[in-house]
Amino acid sequence: METIITIDIETTAVRVIAFDLKGRQVAARKGTYPTFHAKPDISEQDPEQVFITVLFVLKGLLNDPVFMKKNKVLSIAFSSSMHSVLPIDKNGVPLGNAIIWADNRASKEATELKKSALGIEIYQATGTPIHPMSPLAKITWIKNHDPERFAKTSKFIALKEYILHQFTGDYLIDYSSASATGLFNIHELRWEQKSLNFAGITSDHLSEPTSIFNSDLRLRPALAKSLRLSDKTKIIIGSSDGCLATLGSGVVGEGQATISITSSGAVRVAGNEVLQDEKQRFFNYILDKGRYISGGPTNNGGVAFEWFARQFGNFNNGLDFEDSIYDLFKDAAQVSAGADGLLFLPYLLGERAPLWNANARGVYFGINITHEQQHFVRATIEGILYEIYSIGKLLQNYRKIDNLYVNGTFATLPLWSQIISDMFGKQVNVNDNHDSSNVGAAMLALTEMGIFSSLDEAAKTIQSSITYQPNQANHQKYQKFYAIFETLSHKLADEFDLIAELQQNQVD
Repeated sequence: METIITIDIETTAVRVIAFDLKGRQVAARKGTYPTFHAKPDISEQDPEQVFITVLFVLKGLLNDPVFMKKNKVLSIAFSSSMHSVLPIDKNGVPLGNAIIWADNRASKEATELKKSALGIEIYQATGTPIHPMSPLAKITWIKNHDPERFAKTSKFIALKEYILHQFTGDYLIDYSSASATGLFNIHELRWEQKSLNFAGITSDHLSEPTSIFNSDLRLRPALAKSLRLSDKTKIIIGSSDGCLATLGSGVVGEGQATISITSSGAVRVAGNEVLQDEKQRFFNYILDKGRYISGGPTNNGGVAFEWFARQFGNFNNGLDFEDSIYDLFKDAAQVSAGADGLLFLPYLLGERAPLWNANARGVYFGINITHEQQHFVRATIEGILYEIYSIGKLLQNYRKIDNLYVNGTFATLPLWSQIISDMFGKQVNVNDNHDSSNVGAAMLALTEMGIFSSLDEAAKTIQSSITYQPNQANHQKYQKFYAIFETLSHKLADEFDLIAELQQNQVD
């Protein structure tokens, strides 16, 4: 059977999934790697560790005797999380760890730029909010605070570009991933000179932008031999995880939105026009020429719940981490909507949309003598989802949203999906395949191969077999608690700044 392989390089894991030429999953493997937090605002990953994990997982799938006997691989398509920055020298050797999206060390650089006229011009040209997450801010931070490394850097690339280079020897970046850097003009499909000037670099410091359908790359001969793949196997550069998760949910038209929750989270809509917001609260990333994925991301998706599970999960009965998490979900299901008045502000890693405040911090609010652990579990889940709701609520001022489609490890869990439905007061649809970024990469690859005539045709094949209907009583209850959540998130801005400064000083 002829197949395609998709590789999704997530924040904490890589998922390698094989599909047949009808878009049906035939095999899958997963591997994980850590994120390092030397300080509260630092989030880094070892590029070699990520690459080795990708290679190990890919080999594990390809070397499976059953898979190799039954399947022929025609192409490999890539998806990846956005906003990472990895400085490399002229020989392609990493100059330290990769700085990932959750890193907030460039807060000062981003804040000063956002307040300026130049910041407005850059946002309008690039579609990327001015924030420490963006490679624009990260590269500027390196220039200002690590001039020795900056001077040694031949190129600033993302983890996906590094892995593609290891696979092929080329430095390319797809238009979609480029559009998430703050360095790329999404209207003219070229590196934005004003951004380059601000960061103190030239276009030579960056990879060459290309179409998401680019399939000109080929595996290095030695790697192809090691993987036992034909030298004719296509390497399709692919897109960013956010854009592909939206495509993989079947959402490419008006009136629909996707909610993704993995380590981070996002609410996204698709359209043919850039979403204009004078407060710069939304991103506008390229799916394909003339097609934009707009919306808002949160730093604090599943990573916030995993933090809670590590601190308070039950590991005394021989349970592994995933079992402990599911035990906590059972506890949360025993508590009614609203967690009996306990609220959680989930800002463990600062926050992006809609606050765009890198200094935001986590808070449990409303604790009284009757609250037990199960209330904290429920409040933690609801706090993450209140933040998701806040993004969706704001988006609805600009785009009509009739139906919600959820994807990702956490959003597709029954308890989470039902809470999302209750908060929004809308039907929630769950795709048959929860790994929507891989599905989107498969749809892209099948379109490149001519099996689908367009991404729109590919998206129509996506099915949602499970739906959730809102409980109106819970919806009304959540509206009341959300009003307090929203007020606290903004009212504590000054205190967030003060405690963030004190925390940083304690570490220093």
